[in-house]
Parts: sequence; C-alpha cells; structure tokens
Amino acid sequence: MQDMFKYAIARKPGTNFGDGLTTSELGAPDFKRMTVQHDAYVSTLEELGLKVFVLEPELAFPDAHFVEDAAVVTPDIAVITNPGAAARQGEQKTIEPVLADFRPIDHIEPPGTLDGGDVLMVGAHFFIGISERTNPEGAEQLGNILARFGNTWTAVDVGRGLHLKSGVNYAGGDTLLLTEAFSRMDVFAGYAKIVLDPNETYAGNSLWINDHLIMPQGFPDTLAKLERLGLPVHVLDMSEVQKMDGGLTCLSLRF
Repeated sequence: MQDMFKYAIARKPGTNFGDGLTTSELGAPDFKRMTVQHDAYVSTLEELGLKVFVLEPELAFPDAHFVEDAAVVTPDIAVITNPGAAARQGEQKTIEPVLADFRPIDHIEPPGTLDGGDVLMVGAHFFIGISERTNPEGAEQLGNILARFGNTWTAVDVGRGLHLKSGVNYAGGDTLLLTEAFSRMDVFAGYAKIVLDPNETYAGNSLWINDHLIMPQGFPDTLAKLERLGLPVHVLDMSEVQKMDGGLTCLSLRF
C-alpha cells in the first residue's frame, strides 16, 4: 500500500535542544545521550536503504531536529508547513532548499497552521489531524494541494494529544497501530488495527520504513504485537526524545 522510501532528511540536535517545547515530566534531557540516540536513529535509516541528508543544528530553534513538522512530502510534491507553535516558525526555511532538489514545492499560508506530525500518509489517502498545532484552515489547504494529485484526505480531531501521529501510525499492509481512543473512530474503519495497551501509548509513535518497523525501547506488549505482523522490528532507545514530547516519526522526513 505504501510506496518505498529512498531518502530521508534529519537534523542534528543542538546543544540547547532541552530548551524546546515540552509537557513531559520525565526530567531534564541529556545532550550526550541524545546525540548517541540520534546517531543510532540515522544509522538505522541507512541500514534500511535510505540515503540520509543530515542537516546541521539550528540553535535559534531548539526543536528544529524534529524536522517532520516543517514539511509534508508525498510522491508528487513537498508542502512546506506553517508550524502552529510561534517558537517553531522559521524552522522550515532551511528545509525547503533541500526538498526543492527532489520535489515541486507548495506552502501552507497564514492563517492556516500545520505541523507535519499531524499528517499520516497511508497510500494515496491522508489523515490530517486537527490539533493545537494544526487548525482547520491549514488542514484544508493541505487537503486541497493533495487532491490536485489524485489523493484523498480526512480530517481527524486529535483531542488532547500533541499530534495525530502521537497516537496513530501506519504499520504496513492495511494495518494501523493506534491508541484505544483512535481505534474507536469511524475514520479508521476498514483498516486492520493493532490497539496499544493504555500503559504503552508512547509506542504508538512507531515508524514503518520499507517493510521494516522501528519502535521505541521499553514497550514489551507493543513489541509482541508488532512481531506478529512478520516484519523485522528494530527497537531504539528514545528516552531523551520522549522527554521533549518527540518520537521516531518526528526525527526525519522520509520520501
């Protein structure tokens, strides 16, 4: 159902990454540990066959290593977002020139806001989360752009979560990995579902890459469920990313 990925864009975390936006109460993040975890993440993408373009840190934007929020990349076009948090507006400026080498470019314009973490691509259908970071105007702008290329889209009320992909992600074939709350939504009817244990909701931010799955360490119930799919599962320590309200999907743009 999903196209295979050839490339990814990532960005090194800055020494001040701990100054980024977070609601976590897991303690202060450690830069050295974060660097090790980010390097392991990039290495895993490379092992799965992707050519990874690693950008230098943007110290003016402590959250800039969460590059997924700055753009939405499809097989046809790259859409530069207008991030919903004022502190993150500007991160996208250094992403656009890199993507322009691979895709035509379009933009989300104010008053629309959109974070890439609210956009889930499942084949030619896109789920676009309405959240604190993505408003209905931004979702509609993106939906109209996607429709020009024959794609369909559905708006999803994210509710209390930060981003749509904090709680629902593609797991290959016709399968979604999602929290109980998302699993009950009519918009996800018709898909096979792996429903997360309420104690393992962070593992919902797992990442499908070319018939492999990457998931965060420390969630044995989710690991067992994903292994039943028959795909190779790669487990990575994401402790410092989690402290900053981030996850596996946030750290790269795949296309």
